[in-house]
Formats: sequence, structure tokens, C-alpha cells
Amino acid sequence: MDMQGKKVLITGASRGLGAVAAHAFAKEGAELTLLSRERNSLENVRYKLASPLKHRSIALDFGKIREWYPALNEATASSAQPGMVGTMGYFGDLDIVIHCAGGGLGLKGPYLPAQAFYDLFMLNLGGAAELNRLIIPAMQVKGRGTIIHVCSIASGEAVGSVGYNTCKAALGAYVRSLGRELAPFGVVVTGISPGGFRGPGNAMERLEINHPEAYQEFIEKRLPRGKMGQAEELLPLLKFLCSEGASMMGGCLIPVDAGEGHYY
Repeated sequence: MDMQGKKVLITGASRGLGAVAAHAFAKEGAELTLLSRERNSLENVRYKLASPLKHRSIALDFGKIREWYPALNEATASSAQPGMVGTMGYFGDLDIVIHCAGGGLGLKGPYLPAQAFYDLFMLNLGGAAELNRLIIPAMQVKGRGTIIHVCSIASGEAVGSVGYNTCKAALGAYVRSLGRELAPFGVVVTGISPGGFRGPGNAMERLEINHPEAYQEFIEKRLPRGKMGQAEELLPLLKFLCSEGASMMGGCLIPVDAGEGHYY
């Protein structure tokens, strides 16, 4: 699709697939809003984009929603009146939202306390759902819009930790359910379910750096093609889902795992 002039919001944009997608879409002429809780890392990504002054970055912590609104209003002050985020101004003009934020927060035990599940839920689903609540009504009025969630093959099979698997399964159900609800309005909600892949600063890159033997074992035991996926390999699918050709993809959760998964 032609990305020139498209207004795109990317969460989790300071690293991994979010950062890779930001570079790709900026190069093709999109106007980006980048979200992450790490302001310095986020700004570092923004200033390396094509035409960096064309884009904006907003530091938001998905676990601290009550702190969002001053930051959102300040960041969009030139185009939105305070208190009107999501109904007018920049957020009302968004064409595409790509939710890349997510992770396991290092919470790997089988008996997690409720707070740990809450933290995982907010990072992987709750924060994105709150942003969607602010953004989607304007898309409904316009009769068009694209929302993409980056899930995981853990959405459908127990390949990660208990908490991570549970929250990714919830995210998969959210994509399918919301996609069905918004289909009559021309808003296409989709998700992708990657297997293991390496991106700048993501979990697999950290595993390779900190535990190279475990990284190699993962490749040998889990990946049929014998090599780790790269974030750039997911871009063609993301670009397709952003296009008008993806009009029938609403509510779909698409595996892209090079044969790693067993149940899709």
C-alpha cells in the first residue's frame, strides 16, 4: 500500500518489531506517533527515522493509565484540545494502529500472585485496549481504520510461561472478538502470532547476548528451518494488513512462525 501521508501509531516502538516497523513505515512516508515507557530509547529511535521532526514520541507506561492523560494532552496540544484526545485532533485522524508492546516481565513462575497477572495483562492487553477505546470511535465515524495487535504463538499453545501464555491467549480472544464487533463499521482489527524472532533489544536478542547456549538450543530444538527469524521478515505481513486488500482479515489471528507452532 501507499504509506505516504498515512498517520500511524506504534506502541512498543523503542525496541524490537516496533522499532523496525517505525523505520520501515517512516521510510515510506508515513507520519508516526511512537509510544513506549522508555522516553530516552524512544527518542533515540525517532531521531534515527527518515524526517524525524515529522514524527512524535510519547512516553506512556501501560501499567500506569492514570498518568497517561496529561502526557497525551501535552503531546497532542497543537492539534487536540485538552480532554478531547481520541475524538478530535491527531488521534482522531489516525489511519493505522500497530500494537507491538508486550512481554513477560521476567515473571516465569507457575504460581504468580494476582498483581503479577495484572501487570502482565496491562502490558500485553489492557494498555492497548485503553488506547483503542480512545482511538477507534473516530475510525467508526470515518468508516475506516486498521488496528493490528502483535500476539504470539503462545496465544494458542503453551510454549511460554503460565502468565505470558494466559495473557497472550486473552489478547487473541480480544482480537477475534473486537474484529467481529467492528466489522460493520469498516474498522479492520487483526493480529499476528509470531514464533521466535530477533529484533533490536527484544527478548531473543537479549537471550543471544546473555545466554548464547540457551539461544542456540532454542534454535536447534524449536525452529524447523534451523535459524532464528528476524523482525524484518514480519514487515511484509504487517504492510499487507495495513492495506485495503486486507478488508476480509477482520478478527483474524495469523500465525507467522516458520513451522515452530504445532496447533495452528
